[in-house]
Amino acid sequence: MAVGRRAGTALAMAAGVTLALCPMVTDTAGAQPVSVEPAMPFPLPPAPPYLDPAFYAPDPARVAAAQPGEILAARQVNLANFWLIPLNVNAWQLSFRSTNTRGEPIAAVSTVIVPHRPSPTGQRALLSFQMAEDSLSQNCAPSYALQMGSLPNPLNPVIGAEFIEVQAMLQRGHAVVVPDHQGPNAAYAVGPLGGRITLDGIRAAENFEPAGLPGADTRVALWGYSGGAIPTAHAAELQPEYAPELNLTGSATGGLMADIRMAIDYNNGTSTFGGAVLGGLFGVAREYPQVNQFIDRYMNPLGKGLRLMHENQCVALQFAGFPFVNIKGLFDYPGDPMRSPEMQPVLDELSLGHRGTPRTPVYIYQAPLDEAMPINAVNNLYDTYCRDPEARVAYTRDLLSEHGIAAVSGTASAVLWLDQRLNGVELPAGCSNRDVLTSFADPGAIAAFVDVIGQTLASALGMPV
Repeated sequence: MAVGRRAGTALAMAAGVTLALCPMVTDTAGAQPVSVEPAMPFPLPPAPPYLDPAFYAPDPARVAAAQPGEILAARQVNLANFWLIPLNVNAWQLSFRSTNTRGEPIAAVSTVIVPHRPSPTGQRALLSFQMAEDSLSQNCAPSYALQMGSLPNPLNPVIGAEFIEVQAMLQRGHAVVVPDHQGPNAAYAVGPLGGRITLDGIRAAENFEPAGLPGADTRVALWGYSGGAIPTAHAAELQPEYAPELNLTGSATGGLMADIRMAIDYNNGTSTFGGAVLGGLFGVAREYPQVNQFIDRYMNPLGKGLRLMHENQCVALQFAGFPFVNIKGLFDYPGDPMRSPEMQPVLDELSLGHRGTPRTPVYIYQAPLDEAMPINAVNNLYDTYCRDPEARVAYTRDLLSEHGIAAVSGTASAVLWLDQRLNGVELPAGCSNRDVLTSFADPGAIAAFVDVIGQTLASALGMPV
């Protein structure tokens, strides 16, 4: 049993839980069984990840010996809306093996959620929802923030808001897995890393018997907005090579950063989201040593001071801190630092489209007035994908929205599109793009949005999801 799991009195109570109360789960890939620890009763608070190393940072030798997606530890958890309002679902956390961008084994964590209501098709489908964590601390990760009794953190509000979107899919009878896609070092904005963790989190969920999924036959879809769209889109591109056995049926992204060079240029000294992009650059340095070395060598004292202020902070500071920052002006480099030879291989890897078109259907929703992510980069990505005659891409431009509004206005249409993919409705090959004043005007969108809000409020009164 993980002795770092709970703080204070929780440790004493955990010692009294016997192994007889912990069902055994065997990874279907043939790994050794792991016990499923019972949830700690409220009001005993969950320990933040840095106080829970046994679960979040297991023995490196054991991680190295495991296969990607292999479950290392499992435990039941109690989930809540905004830390306190309990959600009546079945939920577990899984610690599993994944792979970083250098091909090295790492441990990762995900939250698996299964509704009480039956699947609409009789075979439970799975949505992997990547949240816009956008943080430089593992303690801002969804696995901690979604738990009942976690410490309220006004600097980490996005996860609570996006949890309503997760519940929209649970209310339709689908299971959901929420990966801590930034990994053990909170490598914010590193899509290739987040994509691998996302795909391995799906593998782990399919191998987790209590979730009741039909294994490799499980219909799977991906969804993420903004910082969550980054790992989602990369996972869709990586899947044919990294996890070809997954039955991936669709991928939905919004507020997408398609080209990191264009995003930096777009936000450099001109955008209220400049601090968030700068925080992403610091996140990239956590995963790519060459970027960290470049920052150490060329970033000026002001830039290094801002880096210290960004470190170990959650999403609100990344976005609200240092608006209109001149990112390139923080470097003492002869020329554009983002065009330096040292940076090009990493920036290429972080941008979308160079791996080819995803084999799964893709739904993209984007605001031309998005003040964080340039619309031209998404237009270019759409054109790149659709050069493939087998591409299946639907692209909506929401004309009256900006970054934050599109996150709300596009939710219902994304839910309806994903629900069809998870229920087995196929899409023929072909690409389509459209401009709409608002996605709320899509058929069924307002009714779906109202239904989500109503059922979420009902769940706050104890209604099973």
